[in-house]
Amino acid sequence: MTTSRSAGPKPAGEPVRPGVLRWLWYAMGGGLPERHASWVLHDTTTATWGWRHVLRAGVQMAVPIALVLLFVPGPFWIRGMTALGGLLLGLIFSFAYMTETTENRVKKAGYPVGTAQTVRDRAQAGRDAEQTARRRAAADKRAARYRERQGR
Repeated sequence: MTTSRSAGPKPAGEPVRPGVLRWLWYAMGGGLPERHASWVLHDTTTATWGWRHVLRAGVQMAVPIALVLLFVPGPFWIRGMTALGGLLLGLIFSFAYMTETTENRVKKAGYPVGTAQTVRDRAQAGRDAEQTARRRAAADKRAARYRERQGR
C-alpha cells in the first residue's frame, strides 16, 4: 500500500475483522487489504496485543512442528522433544522481536513506522492517569474517614 496514515488516533468506525483464511494469512506474515487496516492497528495496540502476538507466533510454528511430529523418523518422544525445543526457541525469538514484528504489521497496513508504539504509549498514559485518579480518590476517602473518627 502506498497510502500513509497519520500516527494520530485510530480511524473512525469499527475495525473490519478479517475472515479466518485472511487471518491465517495475516498470522503467517501476509498483508491484509486496506479495509482491514484499522483492525491491524487495533490488533497490534489493544491491551492484549502481547497475547495476540504469541497466538500468531504459535500459528506460524504449528506447521513446522506438525511436520516434525509426522514425518521425521524415530521414536515419538524424540520427535516430541525436538518439536518442544523448536517451539521454545521460536517463542524466545518471537518475544525478542515482538515490538519490531508488530510495527512491521502496522507498516504493511499503510501506517508510518512507530504508529503502534505511539498508540500503545498514549493508551498506557491514559490508563496511568485513570489509575492515579482512582488512587487519589481512595486516599481522599480514607483521609475523610480518618478525620471523621478523629472528630475533626
